[in-house]
Amino acid sequence: MKRTVFILFVAACIYGFTQKETTWVAIGDSITYLNDHRDETGNRLKKGYLTRTAEKVPGLKYINQGHNGWTSGGIAKEIENLGLVKADMYTVFLGTNDWWQGRPIGELSDYSNNTGNHTVFGSFRIITDKLRSLNKDAKIILITPMQRSDFVYINDMTNNAYGSYKKKNDQSLAQFADAIKAIGNLEHFPVIDLYYKSGMTQKNLVKFKRLKDPATEGLYKNYRYPDFTDIPFDPKQNEYPYPPEAIDMTYDGLHPSDRGCEVIAKMLAKAIKQL
Repeated sequence: MKRTVFILFVAACIYGFTQKETTWVAIGDSITYLNDHRDETGNRLKKGYLTRTAEKVPGLKYINQGHNGWTSGGIAKEIENLGLVKADMYTVFLGTNDWWQGRPIGELSDYSNNTGNHTVFGSFRIITDKLRSLNKDAKIILITPMQRSDFVYINDMTNNAYGSYKKKNDQSLAQFADAIKAIGNLEHFPVIDLYYKSGMTQKNLVKFKRLKDPATEGLYKNYRYPDFTDIPFDPKQNEYPYPPEAIDMTYDGLHPSDRGCEVIAKMLAKAIKQL
């Protein structure tokens, strides 16, 4: 019995020392970028989804290719200038900025026929082609955009946007999530469905939005969703609408908080372990 235990102990030690390192390149927008720039969150974010995922998957080492404010079109346009490297795995987490900037989604045929960087479908084809050229055997995981509430940038309140409860350029954010899922289905890529399956919804993205009550001559009131969607916000006259106690799945209506990043990391880590 003692001999068996000793052998198992030695085997475990050898496995620990010889465990293969997996290189992961994470391509994305500000949600990815902020993992390594937490000072730009007002230090509200303590640990991003990249760090949390790497902690859950032994041997996983990430390279952050998050680009603040970029769309899939921006990534596709600069794909040869980003310094992307050969890796064992790539994730592509884009779409929310495409929605807000009103980029056309296009059709799945834009992806299939590689029609160029004119639609979201076309942009994703350019991106996935590049990743395959770097390593044809690499695993590619797509991540849909998550739902978003009213966004107000913590360092500049004039940078704000309404949430995905309304359409932008006659397109819903759900349509962008559906497009990414369609690509995943076509290519047999795993898809992390944050939009529909993460549990992050309009009701828990923020606990409330603090705004001046028009009925009380400007006294502040905490409004829950959907009540705050009809209350005006003036960045020059209002205080920041998301004090720390308003933080829930996001800390500013758009970017995931520690709680939100943990949700993303758990879903992503599970998918990686299944590859």
